Amino acid sequence: MTIPLSVAATPVSIRLDELPSHQWATVLDVARSADAEGQELALRLTEIGFVPGEAVRIVASGLPGREPLAVRLGHTTFALRRHEAALIHVTPGVPEGARHG
Repeated sequence: MTIPLSVAATPVSIRLDELPSHQWATVLDVARSADAEGQELALRLTEIGFVPGEAVRIVASGLPGREPLAVRLGHTTFALRRHEAALIHVTPGVPEGARHG
């Protein structure tokens, strides 16, 4: 059976808060919310660098409940709450040539 190219090329998308620790991923997008607070948060995440194509990984997490998450983006580490990380959609793995620290 042959898989159509359009299906085979579709990246698997998960939320950043679902990514296993220490696994690199590539940012696909940041979810936009209908309310003003959610829109502001999505804008802030985009402004600090969570943009499509950026390499990201979770380097540590707090206990209990795995919060906050220490997230590596480029050469910078950010602390994100789980609900913030849930807005960031990623695909596991880093494409050739992507920037990561």
